[in-house]
Amino acid sequence: MLDQIISLLTPQIVVTLLAAIAAFATTLTVLMPVLSRDRLSSRMQVMATEREKMRAARLADLAKKDGSGKLRTAPKGFMQEIVEKLNLRSVFETEEVRDKLKMAGLRGQAPLVAYMFFRVAMPVIIAFVALFYLFVLADYDYPVLVKIGLAVGAGYIGFYVPNMFIENLVQRRQTSIKNSFPDALDMLLICVQSGMSIEAAFQKVSGEVGSQSLELAEELSLTTAELSYLQDRRQAFENLGKRTGISGIKAVATALIQAERYGTPVGQALRAMARENRDMRMAEAEKKAAALPPKLTVPMIIFFLPVLFVVILGPAMIQVFDYR
Repeated sequence: MLDQIISLLTPQIVVTLLAAIAAFATTLTVLMPVLSRDRLSSRMQVMATEREKMRAARLADLAKKDGSGKLRTAPKGFMQEIVEKLNLRSVFETEEVRDKLKMAGLRGQAPLVAYMFFRVAMPVIIAFVALFYLFVLADYDYPVLVKIGLAVGAGYIGFYVPNMFIENLVQRRQTSIKNSFPDALDMLLICVQSGMSIEAAFQKVSGEVGSQSLELAEELSLTTAELSYLQDRRQAFENLGKRTGISGIKAVATALIQAERYGTPVGQALRAMARENRDMRMAEAEKKAAALPPKLTVPMIIFFLPVLFVVILGPAMIQVFDYR
């Protein structure tokens, strides 16, 4: 079957497919800004209601202790039933997993249930897909045991697919936050020096930085809700560092905690941390710039040098063949 598909790919068909892909990409590029939704408004609206959700959860917890109520039940559905029947919470539900999901921007019970479900389902799904490909689609002359072994190996890899997906989300989220955090810290310093409280400063900066990093705006809005609700303000700053998992933000949270504990000026701590975060961002940019020449070596050897040799030696070779 694969040979038949390759035989059908004539140069005319390949050129037509490439032209269609280019036209689709051009149309998509033009229409994406028009069709894109205002994600900032919707996400900020969600974060604005987070305080009420925390209050409701706290009241429900107190009601449960008093015997007059109960907490919200976990989300019901097919995934929830599988998780409960297989008792996956005792295996996968750990504090590390919860922190990792929060770092990826996934909060609540639904993402946790989905994560536990796919940790069990992905190996089975990938193993069946591999078996279908090896026995039906592909025409490999492998023994049956070898094909089954390959499918089992693919299923074993599928066990780690949810972790790789979460790690990818965490890295993308942390990159967005790192790029915008020094600017947000400068704005936070300006707000504090102008006489605003730390809660109002966080709220103001979360609205301003949303155009640069929606993830950072979301975290600052959630911190604002925790500062206005939690009795221990230190817990709100610690939660900010834990949710992001970035050393620079953890250092800022520690500085804010120490400033409130010992009564030192918050503006002074923010000024020092803003300078340090700008230096960290510059050092990271310099590190990427220093790693660029080695990365360009292989593409230059493969793509640039052959063309250069053709341009330089082409006329000479033509003259040599003409003289002959």
